[in-house]
Amino acid sequence: MQRIAEVIESSTTRFTAGAYELLSAPPFGSLVRAATREGNLAVYGLVYEIRTGSRDAGGRAVVRGRTYSGRELFDAEIYFENPDLAEVLQTEFAALTVGFVEGKALYHYLPPHPPPVHYSVYPCTTDELVHFSEEHACFRNILFASQVPSDELLAAYIRNAARARNASRDYLVRAGRELAGLLKDDYDRLAALLRRIRP
Repeated sequence: MQRIAEVIESSTTRFTAGAYELLSAPPFGSLVRAATREGNLAVYGLVYEIRTGSRDAGGRAVVRGRTYSGRELFDAEIYFENPDLAEVLQTEFAALTVGFVEGKALYHYLPPHPPPVHYSVYPCTTDELVHFSEEHACFRNILFASQVPSDELLAAYIRNAARARNASRDYLVRAGRELAGLLKDDYDRLAALLRRIRP
């Protein structure tokens, strides 16, 4: 699998990666894998934020859709007419750490170390997603993560895992039961989440 980004910021609970192609980040809720210094250990994260902006710290993109002479450009035309944008803008995505793999053993809790800065990030295959999502142990970490759109993130992850199983109703029922146990004291939040995971 070809790498799509590299880690540019890292902590125990999350990491941020810079995408190698402008405007090309894994979708919200995608499972990604970051390499580590230990060759047999990789960290899994769920993409919870995607942003594109200036490569320069403190810099901002400028309006390019209308020139002072009155010429108008729309959407993709702007990128076609300004190929330099790929050099001055950068797409980044942030991922919440949800587990790791060491050798053949899979764990649904935080790894001993975060992925190092400048190490590679890869998209997970469908088989990896199916294997990782067999257990629901990471649901609690996602639900109670701070500064993350946790309910939307968990719902997107569950929908992706169900799609990887051809929209398996069995998987959705198992995930729903796990959510019901975790949110038994918060019916409104549970009901909203269950509505979001419907195929």
